[in-house]
Parts: sequence; C-alpha cells; structure tokens
Amino acid sequence: MMKHLLSLVWLAAVAPFGAAEPQLSVGFAEADISPTLGKKPVYMAGFGSNRTATKIHDPILARAVVLSDGTKTLALVSVDLVGFFLPNVENIRKELKGIDHLIVSSTHNHEGPDTVGLWGASPFQSGVDAEYVKGIEATIAKIVGAADKSKVAAKAKIGTANAPELITDNRLPEVKHDELVAIRFEAATGGKLIGILIQWNCHPETLDDKNREITADFVGYTVSAVKKKHGCPVAYFTGTVGGLMTSLNVPLKNDRGVELKDGTFEKAEAFGNALAKVADKALTAAVDAKLVPFDLRVKTILVPVDNALYKLAKTVGVLNRPMFPWTGTTTPKDWKEAADVTKPVGVKTEVAYLKLGELDIAAIPGEIYPELVLGKVQDPPDPGADFPAAAVEPAIYAPLKGKFKMLLGLANDELGYFIPKRQWDAEKPFCYKLKSSQYGEVNSCGPDAAAAICNAFRALAEAPKK
Repeated sequence: MMKHLLSLVWLAAVAPFGAAEPQLSVGFAEADISPTLGKKPVYMAGFGSNRTATKIHDPILARAVVLSDGTKTLALVSVDLVGFFLPNVENIRKELKGIDHLIVSSTHNHEGPDTVGLWGASPFQSGVDAEYVKGIEATIAKIVGAADKSKVAAKAKIGTANAPELITDNRLPEVKHDELVAIRFEAATGGKLIGILIQWNCHPETLDDKNREITADFVGYTVSAVKKKHGCPVAYFTGTVGGLMTSLNVPLKNDRGVELKDGTFEKAEAFGNALAKVADKALTAAVDAKLVPFDLRVKTILVPVDNALYKLAKTVGVLNRPMFPWTGTTTPKDWKEAADVTKPVGVKTEVAYLKLGELDIAAIPGEIYPELVLGKVQDPPDPGADFPAAAVEPAIYAPLKGKFKMLLGLANDELGYFIPKRQWDAEKPFCYKLKSSQYGEVNSCGPDAAAAICNAFRALAEAPKK
C-alpha cells in the first residue's frame, strides 16, 4: 500500500514537467529601409518606367514579429516594398539562428523603390539597386534577431472587422476580400500590451502614378494612428490584393465635405486613418485566442511561366531570377536552371501553411484573387473566357478549420497575379462584352499558375500532422 502511494506521489510530481503546456512568447522590432537619395537614381515601383524618386516623404519600414511556442520559432516580417523575391529571403535565412521559419511579406507598396526589376529607366533596364537590396536583407536579419531577443511570454486576442467601403475592385466580376484581422498580444502576466498585428487586403497605391516621393502610402498612416492610440509596436501585413483590391477610387471626404483626390497625400492620410478605425473596431471585438502549439508546413514548388514578357525580361536581365525547365510537374526531381527560357519554364517558389493553435495562416507568394481565397470563382464562367471548361481551383480558405484564419500575400516572393483559369481573358471575345481585355494577365505567370499554388496549398493544409 505504501509503495503504491509513493508511486502516485512520484507521478504527481513529474507529470507537470512531462506534459507542460506550450507557452506563447512574442517579440517585435522594426527598422527604416528608406533608400538614400542623391547618389544615384532611385526608380519607383508599381506603375511605369523611369519614375525616379525626388524626396523621402515618410519612411518605409521593415517590421518583424517573432513568435515561439517553446519548441518552434516563427518570424513574420513585413516590408513596405512592392515585392521581395524568394532568393533574397533564402539569403536572410542563412544568417538567422534559432528561427525555424521566416516569412517576408511585402505590403506591395507602389510608392517605394523597385525591388523586382520591372520599373527601371526603360522597359529593358532593371530598376533594382543590388546594393540597396543587400542592405534590406541585412536589416531584416537584424530586426528578426532583435525581435527574437525581446520575446516575452504572451497571450493573444484576435478580432475581425469588415470594411467593403475601403476597397474598390477594379476588375469584373466584383469579389472583395474585405475582412481586416487584428491580433493583440499582451504579456502573459500583468496584461501589458506587447504589440499589435494588422492584416488587410488592399494595394497601397493611393498616391497613384505621378507621385515621386518615397512613402509607405496609407500603410504608414494606419500604423502611426494605431501605434499612437495604443502605445505599442504595430506590424501591418498585406493579404489578398489580386482581383484587383485597391485604394484608388475609394470615395473619401475631408472635414469640410470635399471629395479627396487620388494621387494626394491628403487622401492617403485619410484612407490610412479610416483603416486605423477599422482596426480599432476589430481590436474592440477581439476575443481570447490560443496560438499554441505551432504546426509549420512549407512546400517548395515550381510554378509554370507562360508570360512572354516575363521571359523576355529574364533574357535581357530585367528580371534577375532563375528559371527551371517545366515538364508538367510542380515538384521536379532536378532543379537545374534552364539554359533556354524560350522553352517551357517555371520559377521556384514556396507556399506555407502555418497553424498557430486556433489560428490558421495561408502564406501565398504573390497577388492572389479573392475568388481563389474565398471559393467564389465564377460559375458558370462568362462565355468570353479563354478557358471556360477549366477546373475550378481549390479555395485557399476551404481546408482551414481553425477558429481564426488569415492570409499573408506576397509571402517570400512576388510572382504577380494568381488568376482563376476560367476567368482568364486575354483573347477576343472579351468577358462581360467589354471592348478590350481587363488588367491582370499581363502581370501573371500564366493561366496555370493559380492551380499550381492552390493545389500545393491544399495538399499542405490537408496532410496529416507528423
């Protein structure tokens, strides 16, 4: 009897250690990544060629959020850039220690420097300053390390709010992803606010194509407003921006009731402040969310590139990006670089499914259409579609069964638009009886890119946990 009692005492003593609950810890850090003006031209991204910067209106930043469940550590970084390629992210990963996975998501800022290559002095010249991009890599590695060191035990609350009035969809059919997600991180003991993460789905291009001052566009104003109100670090992440989700043509008025014009800092500020109010609404509605344990799944895939302009840009050096032979599979056995891009080729990228307790996150390497995220691909397709019999791609959100969900767009790459194949419309007759094609296809890898991304993500999300 005494032996039995001693065994129970021993089990009670060791059980808490062997079955300890995972503990969330979080750290934030940020740094200015604005380019230096004056020494050489700084080509601005997102619209036409040869738009050179004349001034830094407000800083563009890199913001890091590092999270751990005690076993795995995840770094999420947002940069106020038009895009950041996977090879650059891979360079950063080589410099990091103790980070199980890094995601660098660009806000897709159209008022910052060209970090992709498509907006140089001419269509045949890259706008990328390699030295500047190397500096960004070093800065990201630095702030990830700082955020990692600053981690403290935390608890989280998540809230959402819809704001369809703050998005225009400038491509038919109109499908908006208008949900903002806000995550509030508090110290596990005492409840002190550690930081806030905001995720929203919209092109930062309020300043339009004539602006020549470097700015984070509305993102900077949103972050500043939320930071001022709550007195803590704030990290903004872009989500679903294809389709096209944009701040242009969103009707906003000033305090005097005068309609604000696109291409003005007044409208960018008004839009940013309006979005900050939506974030506050989401934070007010936030509820407790368990964000541990972590399940981090990543898949490297090959996405077919049919875009003749992309291939030409690769040939003349505008796109400094390896391409690989395309044989019809997203998972080739050999990753030997293609010598001739006039033949079928693809580009290496990655998708990720991140399950943080009750939060499911899809990390998508480009600008995905809302239809593909929300399961709203047009059915039946318009008679003018180029591929009306194409299969509907699996929706990104369909396999996400967590209590909360979120999408990180332009995550670790920028491959342009992912368009539902049955909505591809580059040839006459055009959909919706339009006289010309809508914008989108010209900046997409091709009609089969969406299927490659969506199928790979579904396989990740539905795979049994190891």
